[in-house]
Amino acid sequence: MDDDSLETRWEQRTEVPLFVASLVYLAAYAVRVLAHGLPGGLRDLCLAALFGAWALFAVDYAVRWRLSGQRLRFVRTHWLDTLVLVLPLLRPLRIVRVYEAVQRRHGQPRLALHARVIVYAGLSTVLLGFAGSLAVYQQEHTAPDATMRTFGDAVWWACATFSTVGYGDIVPVTPLGRLIAVGMMAIGLALLGAVTGTFASWLLQVFGREDDERPPES
Repeated sequence: MDDDSLETRWEQRTEVPLFVASLVYLAAYAVRVLAHGLPGGLRDLCLAALFGAWALFAVDYAVRWRLSGQRLRFVRTHWLDTLVLVLPLLRPLRIVRVYEAVQRRHGQPRLALHARVIVYAGLSTVLLGFAGSLAVYQQEHTAPDATMRTFGDAVWWACATFSTVGYGDIVPVTPLGRLIAVGMMAIGLALLGAVTGTFASWLLQVFGREDDERPPES
């Protein structure tokens, strides 16, 4: 059995468990950020869950790197996996791979391309919006002159940022908060472009089929 088949089998078997681990990571991070009066023992438990989930991500990355046999080229060709290893909050982005793995395992047909893009973009927006709100709120709510005092403020800011509206009533003031904001702006533009472009392409295909099916005029 060659390395490529080993890598494929590893990915198929670990994708769903690792996605569950990513949700555990996100939940533990949310509890640590939002539960200000959490007892020390529970905070330590959340911290252990964070490190445990990240350790699983690191082991998965190392195993797939080893099985690929690509050495440094693996980092370039698997840039999303590398980014997720550095920023585990982005791990839910791999929900696309999870869906593909589940469908292959059960032998079920996949959604149409346009539907997949819209569904994936919608789910990614929700997950990234929540993760980004947590990250920015953690940096901002105790900063001097901060306008983001509650998690609700952070969610409102994330919605305005992702939609590219940018009201400006709530803005990050810390350097790390602004860096996170830049990333969310770029992601928001990419997701919005993917959805609008896919929807426009779908409309063109629908109208094209209607024209093809229309009987010629006499």
